[in-house]
Amino acid sequence: MSTKPSRLIRAALVGLAVALAACSTVPQRPPMPEGSRASGQRVVEVALQHRGAPYRWGGEGPAEFDCSGFVRYVYAQLGVALPHNAAAQYKLGTPVPRDRLEPGDLVFFDHLRHNGIYIGDGRFIHARQTGKHVAIASLDDDWYRTRWVGARRL
Repeated sequence: MSTKPSRLIRAALVGLAVALAACSTVPQRPPMPEGSRASGQRVVEVALQHRGAPYRWGGEGPAEFDCSGFVRYVYAQLGVALPHNAAAQYKLGTPVPRDRLEPGDLVFFDHLRHNGIYIGDGRFIHARQTGKHVAIASLDDDWYRTRWVGARRL
């Protein structure tokens, strides 16, 4: 079976997300190549540049972030516009089983009240809570393991 229809659907979903977020204040850059594993690695590279930035509820970066603001900001740097809301971000892309995660996939927890970006080896980067900073955590940590919701690939 050809992968062309799924690529077209994914391209249409990304295009729809961009159109819906046209009023975004985050500057847009050229989009990532479709279906490129290197794209996920590039997402991780950008995300890791912000490790240590402080958490602030409603923070959209680059100096302060909340969880969905962090995800939104990182993807915006690569030309993908996302809403500033974890539950709304969960509606985009394609579902990914936990055992098939790839770098750059979005991971969601706690009834869609928290999310981050998978970086590989069972780890993800996220903006956690007041008093914390953008940091790496393990999907196997008790809190994240027991509050896992799912993952999406954009």
